[in-house]
Amino acid sequence: MNQQFNNKVAFVTGATSGIGQACAMAFATAGAKVVCVGRKEDALKELEQAIRDTGSESLTVRADLAHLEETERAVQHAIEVFGGIDVLVNAAGHISSGTIENTSLDAWDDMMNVNVRAAFVLMQKALPSLIERGGNIVNISSVTGLRAFPGVLAYCVSKAALDQLTRCASLELAGKGVRVNAVNPGVVVTQIHKRGGMSQEAYSAFLEHSKSTHPLGRTGRPEEIASLVLFLASDEASWITGATYSIDGGRAQTCAR
Repeated sequence: MNQQFNNKVAFVTGATSGIGQACAMAFATAGAKVVCVGRKEDALKELEQAIRDTGSESLTVRADLAHLEETERAVQHAIEVFGGIDVLVNAAGHISSGTIENTSLDAWDDMMNVNVRAAFVLMQKALPSLIERGGNIVNISSVTGLRAFPGVLAYCVSKAALDQLTRCASLELAGKGVRVNAVNPGVVVTQIHKRGGMSQEAYSAFLEHSKSTHPLGRTGRPEEIASLVLFLASDEASWITGATYSIDGGRAQTCAR
């Protein structure tokens, strides 16, 4: 795997924490040059040093993907510095609570802008380079894209949309040599829920409850998701496209009880 990513460029959003950060480190360890996109300057600097310690090169780009101009600038800057993009990993994500009755239009738009529109824009803008280099795309979706869960309406819809974007794009780009896949994690221990407004006490209770809702009896680790992303981006997965891979301890197989 190390040899496969030598001289490759991996563009990873949401790189300053959680699954995105684990993906950035996995690609760096596998020899890739990594473009790390995130909003937090201090976290980007720490990640840059961590990647440097692996012996790989990195480019950190501070960008808020809710804004079109910053999203476009991130892709342009990566191509200017590294000459192109071989792998696009859309890991940036946002979650908040809300039902069909109380989700505000602003909350709905915020969710769609980060979780769907930003991924769409990044895919479009990176495509000329991905086509030229025979690259591929891996979108970080969720078990909520495959199954319905109450209380997180906009998040569920955004991840289902991301899955369909993955499938549609995979058909349109197959003839151009670009593969598009997604991974659908269950509950993974990251900061996303707390950033979405969940208190530490509530989050701890949620993680404990998740042991019973995931058949394998535990939550996931970001590094486990990154390993699957790395595989899907590699030549070992050269005949896989349009897939939405569950990596959720069996969560998508369960029914309400």
